[in-house]
This record gives sequence, structure tokens and C-alpha cells, in this order.
Amino acid sequence: MMLLKNAKDIDNLIDAVNHCRDDVLLRSTDGREEFNLKSVLSRYMAIGELCRDHGDSYEVFCMNRADEGYMMNFFNNLGHVNTKCA
Repeated sequence: MMLLKNAKDIDNLIDAVNHCRDDVLLRSTDGREEFNLKSVLSRYMAIGELCRDHGDSYEVFCMNRADEGYMMNFFNNLGHVNTKCA
């Protein structure tokens, strides 16, 4: 699990998701909303939520361990020191 603190660079986020093999989910911390970032329609809805400055209330989940490692690297390279795994 990765806490998404900042998603200003949407293009790089989408590129990272496209690199992943399996589904990558963006889920609200309260569990009410979930977007599959591999789905184009769901991706647009998720970007809309992130652009509303709700980025600190969403988490990214990867269904594949290798994808999780890749996304952790992506967030660490963006300078997200509060990224965590579960």
C-alpha cells in the first residue's frame, strides 16, 4: 500500500501505471471510492479527484508484487518520504 501525498505530475503517474503488469487501484482512505488506474474511464475519474486536491486522502494498491516495487520506486523518486508498504 502506498499513501499518495501528491500527484501533480499526472503524466508520470500514468506512465508508471502503464508500466505495471497488473491492476493498480486508487482507493480513498475511507474505502468509499476505488478506481482501477488501468481502466481509461476509471483513470479519468481518478485524475479528476486528484486534481481537486484530494490526493492526500487516496492510497495506491498494486495487485502484483513486482508492480508494487516499481510504484514504490516511482513515488520515492518523486520525493514522497511518507510512502509506506503493507
